[in-house]
Amino acid sequence: MASVPIPGKRFVIGVPYAWLLLFFFLPFLILLYISFVDMGGDISPFKPIWDPVSGILSLKYENYLAIFRTEEGAPLFRTLYIDAYLRSIWYALCTAFFCLVIGYPFAYFIARSPASIRPALLLMVMLPFWTSFLLRVYAWKGILADQGVLNRLLMSIGLTSEPIPMLYTNVSMLIGMTYVYLPFMILPLYANLVKMDFRLLEAAYDLGTTPFKAFWLITVPLSKAGIVAGFMLVFIPCVGEFVIPSLLGGPENLMIGRVVWDEMFTANDWPRATALAVVMIALIVIPLAFYYHYTGDAADTRK
Repeated sequence: MASVPIPGKRFVIGVPYAWLLLFFFLPFLILLYISFVDMGGDISPFKPIWDPVSGILSLKYENYLAIFRTEEGAPLFRTLYIDAYLRSIWYALCTAFFCLVIGYPFAYFIARSPASIRPALLLMVMLPFWTSFLLRVYAWKGILADQGVLNRLLMSIGLTSEPIPMLYTNVSMLIGMTYVYLPFMILPLYANLVKMDFRLLEAAYDLGTTPFKAFWLITVPLSKAGIVAGFMLVFIPCVGEFVIPSLLGGPENLMIGRVVWDEMFTANDWPRATALAVVMIALIVIPLAFYYHYTGDAADTRK
């Protein structure tokens, strides 16, 4: 006979569900509603989708069709929006990869450090969060500008005779995104690595395994959960990133966050902007749902 959850347990379980309902599901339903309406011409900014007199439900599917096709008869997936989606996913993947390559040694070093200094090391990782996000991004503009700190340093030591164009490029945008989201990779990796039994490595060394092989065959598989968590924590916000590409990226680096902004505040086409946002959420949530579904089934099978 299944045990009945006590009221306190129900409350604890219900709080996160209520939070998700109020601050994710309901706003998403509002976005979904706006994405199927048309802009109104009177006091109401949107035309109603339901006519109570005729009983006709009018959904404007063109807001979604225009994402994949510019006009009737035009080839599919040859639009500005698809290019922005693909570019956003590519830059998000690159940022997550660079954060993993840079953050893994940091997390490993902190996890292997004496317990007495770990809080100080973690504090140094989280210290940038004490500064405004915009100030940190603007600081990189001062570093990477033609007359910025980095170019002046390179010219002063004689490595170059003229400024190297670094700002408003792919490189500057990736540097800014990697710097901002690096702590989101380090912290879950550390939380996973610090629980690892390092006696497994000592046993591997006793059996004659090289340090690299022991790291690749023992440490990396045991830290898989931290790698996946950090990768998702970096990849998901990077897909919709708006501020960093606008301040550090060039005009050709048009990511989907900037496209949504332009459609909403420049073109004043809120239904098209919300349709773009809904598709972006689907691109992120659906693969995640499949991943957690199959990994959860695999975990249950192992048990």
